[in-house]
Amino acid sequence: MPDHGPDPKNANKIWGSDVIAQALREQNVPYVCLNPGASYRGLHDSLVNFLGNKTPQMIVCMHEEHAVAMAHGWATVTGTPLAAIVHSNVGLMHASMAVFNAWCNRMPVVLLGATGPVDAMKRRPWIDWIHTCADQGALVRGYTKWDDQPASPAAAVESIRRAFTIARARPAGPCYINLDAAIQEMELDEWPKFEDVARYQPAADNEPPRSAIEQAVAALAKAKNPLILSGRVSRSQEGWDKRVELAEWLGARVLTSLKDAASFPTSHPLYAGETGWKLRPSLVELVKKADVVLSLDWVDPAGTVQQAFPPGSGKGPVVINVSNDYRIHNGWSMDYEIMPAVDVWMATVPETAVVCLLEGLASANVAKKPKPAARPLPKVPEPDAKSGPVNINDLARVFAAVTQGQPISIMSRSLGWPPNGNFIESPLDFLGSNGGGGVGSGPGMAVGAALALRDTAPGRIPVAVLGDGDFMMGVNALWTAANQKIPMLLVVANNRSYYNDEEHQKHIAHHRGRPEENAPIGQRMEGPDADLVGIARAQGWDGERIDDIAAVADGLKRALAAVKAGKCFVLDVRVAPEYVRRPMVEYL
Repeated sequence: MPDHGPDPKNANKIWGSDVIAQALREQNVPYVCLNPGASYRGLHDSLVNFLGNKTPQMIVCMHEEHAVAMAHGWATVTGTPLAAIVHSNVGLMHASMAVFNAWCNRMPVVLLGATGPVDAMKRRPWIDWIHTCADQGALVRGYTKWDDQPASPAAAVESIRRAFTIARARPAGPCYINLDAAIQEMELDEWPKFEDVARYQPAADNEPPRSAIEQAVAALAKAKNPLILSGRVSRSQEGWDKRVELAEWLGARVLTSLKDAASFPTSHPLYAGETGWKLRPSLVELVKKADVVLSLDWVDPAGTVQQAFPPGSGKGPVVINVSNDYRIHNGWSMDYEIMPAVDVWMATVPETAVVCLLEGLASANVAKKPKPAARPLPKVPEPDAKSGPVNINDLARVFAAVTQGQPISIMSRSLGWPPNGNFIESPLDFLGSNGGGGVGSGPGMAVGAALALRDTAPGRIPVAVLGDGDFMMGVNALWTAANQKIPMLLVVANNRSYYNDEEHQKHIAHHRGRPEENAPIGQRMEGPDADLVGIARAQGWDGERIDDIAAVADGLKRALAAVKAGKCFVLDVRVAPEYVRRPMVEYL
């Protein structure tokens, strides 16, 4: 092994990884999330000894999937990318599920990896060979916007600048850069020359053609019962206010998705409710009454409209589709959903389209509808039982009652949480789902979102409601939160089962005339009963377990007080194995 003392003759030399590290700094990236790996040892040294571990500061994660999930969580709050680094092909394979989640959520992430040395004559026996790939980016190419393998330090700077530009351009998404180990450890004679980084910025969001704006305005001006499907939007308060203004101008009812982040206030009299992929009967009727549907980057507009107007029915509303998502659709992932039948397509992002529509309505002298009278928020129902076992509906009721009026940012909600289960009054009140349905993403994403809230939205209380399967799969992400002193609360709706699969097995058994009571076999997490609080405490968290509905309110109050005092806290609430499909409160 070499002497690990400093080598004075190398003290003033320039290394390829120094140039690469500086390229990250010029992007003003505050953190880089990573799980250590020798393939990027050159870059690691430059981040620490050349940049001094500042801008970016390294955050150690226990798994590559958590590193990318943290960057994803950060982006849900800020809309900007963090960098994450993964080790070689093995690290990228670990991280791939988190990359897919960020892709499906259209979140900007810049992922750096490493390989090689690509030059076979520079590889160490065995280990460098198994960690070298001919086309490492192919592992994630189906669900990244762009990838590259630069062949020099200067080319790596070009790649980093391009990746940050592409990742941020909406529809946003992850980009991957694979760094040859040899170029990181290359000695340079001089520092490469570059243009000012300020000249490399994402293009502004396109305005739709004037003809599209005019057609949309004409349709909306005639509408008697317009409906807005409010989907993937930014965390901008200005964008939030403009959506409210548009809805009020049109007198349009507004529907939101439980999978997307907050986009419209639930206290507003025009708010109709929240839905998953399947509309409940009252919302089907709402869609049936609509004569114009304005889809603001709704994830599945065709799937929603067709539940009220099946294909071939010969009727249906005028559909105005605001989305430029088609620009990144590819042949690998089917996350683009069924192709929508559209009458007017405005190929831009919702914020730009809403401004264009407001200006178009004003120019066309379309009269504003009378401002609807304010309505009080519905009263949260009391739990069904005063004491005894906790069901998930009662947990949601108590959670809503205890947190109402507090600056809570709900970073996720467990599968089976009731629709309309939380009141939403600002863009940061709810941050949406993981996008790709990847179990195990919840803890890492929550840590990243809580970090962003700590740094950019002081006073916000970060809370994630997780399922026990999600918690257990990603549990060692908790160590990073404790290590970085990121206050946050995890509420685990613990039914001791991968219950979604129980539901599927019951369905199959019923269809085949077989015993439904066998559905829990191979799904339950029992024998032993995992000590979730103990696992959290072992990683520096506080926590407690709750088994009785009578104890939930006080437990939540203690947990929130702990987070306000700067602690990481987990509340393990034992709930019945069930899902809630009816809304907690009904807005229609």
